[in-house]
Amino acid sequence: MPSTLCIVRHGQSSWNEKNLFTGWVDVDLTEQGVAEARNAGELMKKAGLWFDAGHTSLLTRAVRTANLALDGLGQLWLPVSRTWRLNERHYGDLQGKDKVEMVQQFGKEQVQLWRRSYDVPPPPVKRDHEFHPANDKRYRALAQDALPTSECLKDVVARVLPYWHDVVVPQLRAGQSVVIVAHGNSLRALVKHLECISDADIVELNIPTGMPRLYRFKDDLSFAEAPRYLDEAAAKAGAAAVAKQTGA
Repeated sequence: MPSTLCIVRHGQSSWNEKNLFTGWVDVDLTEQGVAEARNAGELMKKAGLWFDAGHTSLLTRAVRTANLALDGLGQLWLPVSRTWRLNERHYGDLQGKDKVEMVQQFGKEQVQLWRRSYDVPPPPVKRDHEFHPANDKRYRALAQDALPTSECLKDVVARVLPYWHDVVVPQLRAGQSVVIVAHGNSLRALVKHLECISDADIVELNIPTGMPRLYRFKDDLSFAEAPRYLDEAAAKAGAAAVAKQTGA
């Protein structure tokens, strides 16, 4: 049966606003982020979308974005599954640090490698670091060796795709419409897979906040139409803003 997928990056967070590396640190939405989440719901409503299942990460900014968007869509009741596998990329020891200041300290090329390369992770956090995931109760049921201390996009792909194949794909194959609300890098990992983007080209992909991207599939999960943002102009502007966060 034909199926639909809509992916949405959470609205602007307080650390997005401050231009800090966020990763697994659990920060909330700003007022602008709340407005972006509500706008995402309105865009999906205007497009006539209606979902059978939803998925988010375990981070507040994604959870709240999903709730606000679904409320605007009139589907706040929708069953939503939450998983650490959709969390943002763990930025290691960069978490909580200013992006422009990191460029000044380490150089533009090094920070660009840490931020956007496919297989170069930032320096890891140590076990006693406040941002080590073992210090967060929401991950206490996970094996210690499953908890990242730093990730590159390749690592994020490796943890996102099992959830995609085991949980989301069966829903799509059953003809369901699915919404995923997650993060810039967990969605980059998914888009890389869905749109067959090379390791080199994925460096240039930036996911804007609060902009729903629509996929329609045939029975075999090939595309029934080209993927698109529901507001292409706003999404292009938002992606450009993400690209400039390090001042480059």
